[in-house]
Amino acid sequence: MIELENVAYSYGSDALLTDMSLQLAPGAFHFLTGPSGAGKTTFLKLCYGALRPTEGRIRLFDQDLAQMGRDDVAFARRRIGVVHQDCQFLDHLPLAENIALPLTVSGQASPEQVDNLNELMSWVGLTDKYDALPPELSGGERQRAALARALILSPDVILADEPTGNVDWEMSQRLLRLLVELNKMGKTVMIATHDLMLIRAAKSLVSARNLRIANRTLQAAGVDL
Repeated sequence: MIELENVAYSYGSDALLTDMSLQLAPGAFHFLTGPSGAGKTTFLKLCYGALRPTEGRIRLFDQDLAQMGRDDVAFARRRIGVVHQDCQFLDHLPLAENIALPLTVSGQASPEQVDNLNELMSWVGLTDKYDALPPELSGGERQRAALARALILSPDVILADEPTGNVDWEMSQRLLRLLVELNKMGKTVMIATHDLMLIRAAKSLVSARNLRIANRTLQAAGVDL
């Protein structure tokens, strides 16, 4: 689905990531760890085509990123849901419209999709926040809304960048269970996190691969969970 082969990325003359190879297969579950500044967010951006490598090759759904135009990348990214570390909402729009923005932008809004939106908001426990404005939400509600927006186009892959970084432990567990449930539905999931307790908590819920960025390269961080 997403394949990185000997990928490197540099900011100017400074190499941030080097010689990174990974295949995200259908139904896989990965944790991505590493110290702050190691390049976890940059790595995720490479995985969904927001950045292009300075060396190596990336393939998105069997297409070489280097040969893909802007429209091709945009179409591929509809199959990748991204939960950003600090998800930005439009404060003047009700939450339901914020979550539905990807539908509106891609021209896929329809009565059927409205039903899907209602079901999705119920699934993440935000039915009672349908008309709420983003500033009225708690941190946990914002994170669940960010997950809902990432899922609105029914993607095949979910990439989550520190999805539990700004919430308490109970909410972290709830978000983890939602992501595990998505994986059991066949979705490929990668979670970038510095929270080792979260990874340990996942052990009883899912079979996952733990990866670590260290010394600018991607390494297996111990055995499978």
